[in-house]
Amino acid sequence: MRTGFRRNVNTFQRNNAHKSVDLYQAAFSQKYGVRTDLALEAHEVIVENEGPPELPGVIVKTEETEYALISRVTVENDIGARMIGKAPGNYSTIEAPVLRQHNREIQKEIAGLLAKEVKWFLEQSQIGPEDTVLVVGLGNWNATPDALGPNAVEELMVTRHLLELSPPELRQGLRPVAAIAPGVLGLTGIETGEIIMGTASQIGAKVVVCIDALASRSVDRLCSTLQISDSGINPGAGVGNKRMAINRESMGIPVIAIGVPTVVHAATIVSDAMNMLNARNSGVAHRSQDVPTRTNFELSPEAIINGGVSKADPSLSVMSEQRRIQMINEVLQPFMGSMIVTPKEIDQLIDDVTHVVAGALNTTFHEGVDYSEVYQYLS
Repeated sequence: MRTGFRRNVNTFQRNNAHKSVDLYQAAFSQKYGVRTDLALEAHEVIVENEGPPELPGVIVKTEETEYALISRVTVENDIGARMIGKAPGNYSTIEAPVLRQHNREIQKEIAGLLAKEVKWFLEQSQIGPEDTVLVVGLGNWNATPDALGPNAVEELMVTRHLLELSPPELRQGLRPVAAIAPGVLGLTGIETGEIIMGTASQIGAKVVVCIDALASRSVDRLCSTLQISDSGINPGAGVGNKRMAINRESMGIPVIAIGVPTVVHAATIVSDAMNMLNARNSGVAHRSQDVPTRTNFELSPEAIINGGVSKADPSLSVMSEQRRIQMINEVLQPFMGSMIVTPKEIDQLIDDVTHVVAGALNTTFHEGVDYSEVYQYLS
């Protein structure tokens, strides 16, 4: 179903190896005033602002299961990449609000869905059952919202050191898996990408699987959505930190990224609240493209709530979502403009998604291990 676009994506990636994911993300954020690591959310933003559900160079397919909605986004070329703010590649998103119920049986079901998606990405990267996989837990283990990667690595079944000494007939469906949690630049003084590059080269890894916490534009998706992609990842990009990209071009081998949104920007929450208030205020003048925007518009609460329309003088300005975000950022400065927010029960939520991600990877990598045994291994 998704293989038809793979050749074009690979060709484009090879021809544009010098381009960073940051270029597309920065252009998207500047145009729409939205920061999100999820390709699905970026597509939704464009549809909300531009109108047409179909975008050139972007293919979206959805599949609904009992507990989740799976959306598969394929960014085929540079046109699609510039529109959606994501590098060309494949992005699978599993939306499962039931993850917040702390139900271990449901977590197993979601892990099974994640395992199928990861297996598809491994197959598309032509990774064989005997090829060594390097799993990287990105993030800072000292900060709970950023500890997903290091926590998941702790629960992986690492086998490379054992299988090196075992004959093939005794491996029983186990794959050589190595794992590291390199920390962040502020802790090590070394770029995470440099650590991964050196480790992968030294152990002869055929693919790198990165696990990281992401930023979302919707509080509803925090710790209840998983994204898998083959376009690489920029550690810290969701919170404004620019680090060395980890992708096929920089590593020299395929990179599969698994991410879960754990934070949302404060400006996004305020904007969503203003939109809700505006929607309930039916007496306020609606937006019109014919009304020019005034750059010296007064930053009053009334103006922001009403989408840039003053009740006293409706002719002032009707602003776009981008302008609304810019105004909110100015109001929140100097301290709250860059603030990110996470749920108060983040400790329990991180534990839950850690079980899901680690269980899915253990199932995917080690086909010889019974599914129930995988979850007995988890703490």
